[in-house]
Amino acid sequence: MAFTENTISDLHITNQHISKQLPTLPLLSPNAMKHIIITLCFLTFASFCLAQKNKQASAAPYYPGHTWQKKLPAEVGLDAAQLQAAVDFAIANEVKNPRSMEQNHYQTFGKEPFGDAIGPMKDRGAPTGVIIKNGYIVAEWGEPHRPDMSHSVTKSFLSTTIGLAYDKGLIKSIDDTVYHYVPPVHLYTPLEIGNKADQFGQAHMLDLFATPNNKKITWNDLLRQTSDWQGTLWGKPDWADRPSANAAEWLTRARHTPGTVYEYNDTRVNVLALAALNVWRKPLPQVLKENIMDEMGASTTWRWYGYDNSFIVMDGAIVQSVSGGGHWGGGMIINAYDMARFGYLTLRKGKWQNKQLISEQWINWSTTPTPAQIGYGFMNFFLNTDGKYLPSAPTTAFTHIGNGTNMIYVDREHDIVAVVRWIDNKALDGFVNTLLKAIR
Repeated sequence: MAFTENTISDLHITNQHISKQLPTLPLLSPNAMKHIIITLCFLTFASFCLAQKNKQASAAPYYPGHTWQKKLPAEVGLDAAQLQAAVDFAIANEVKNPRSMEQNHYQTFGKEPFGDAIGPMKDRGAPTGVIIKNGYIVAEWGEPHRPDMSHSVTKSFLSTTIGLAYDKGLIKSIDDTVYHYVPPVHLYTPLEIGNKADQFGQAHMLDLFATPNNKKITWNDLLRQTSDWQGTLWGKPDWADRPSANAAEWLTRARHTPGTVYEYNDTRVNVLALAALNVWRKPLPQVLKENIMDEMGASTTWRWYGYDNSFIVMDGAIVQSVSGGGHWGGGMIINAYDMARFGYLTLRKGKWQNKQLISEQWINWSTTPTPAQIGYGFMNFFLNTDGKYLPSAPTTAFTHIGNGTNMIYVDREHDIVAVVRWIDNKALDGFVNTLLKAIR
């Protein structure tokens, strides 16, 4: 606001008015009065700005430290009875699959061609969960400190390591072809007793992107599961994961142009993990620990595993390439609190306290619908774009999902993160519906 002679006149403040009301005050010149009024206005404006700044500071989102603060439901605008109903719903709808992950595997994915488990498996616990509102824990149940297999929630951690590589300039563009970043890979194969001549003519290196179609694949294609990568990795052919009912086309079908067709496929997810390892030139669990988990104050109990045969030789060291889930074992074994921290990081668009751990641009890309499948962003961001995935949730909500079912529900509209473990997949929307009814 500009102060002029007219402003002073409009205020109808004169020496005479003041002298009549306060006869003890000395008469002031018009110039002096002008400076006094400008000073008072400036001090008033400065006080207003300071108050606004303090108000904004007090409204800054809460982030947990080593200890995660709890609040009563009523303190954050939730109905306690309805919130308990959501917890009860999650417990009552425990998935019927065996708690033995090995037994469960051979009743499901283990029936696929080459379906043997080749990574570690861990029996799961009871239904478990944590609900976060406005950053505070408002409900928890089961065994939230217990590390369990998270299955394909691992994919969200994997795509995060790609995002970190992009943010650091190791990957220049997500539309770059991966072929130009990844050299032929030296697989670690311990010496076997026998005649070396028996191995004559066998490939000593694995070239992931040597075929004409594979050379066209971009980072974006792999992240969105639209690559149609062709080949075998860690003993698992691409066609053997959720194979077509028509066995005649397993080896013969025409390949799709990368980026045009969505197909959820764990062999190709593992290709992305191996490509990321070669870009970083160090184990991905170490990348995640240093850049994300430690920064969020995660526990020391999470682990990220690969397979018994997924070791390579890189820069003179033997390094394990991790898996993007528990399809054949391995993947992220983690507790519910650490899952909630990760969900809260994505709710806050990659920011933790005053530090941007992963760029907001990356989170925005992660939650942008894939043209070939609008319910999917980057792995493993499942989107509610058309409201069909979770009819009870806002269309802006998304989840990090893994078999089990393991779900991290992220709802920016209501400032809610909910970790729900070992719930029947058909009950996900019922849980969300019950939970959102608790908002008052």
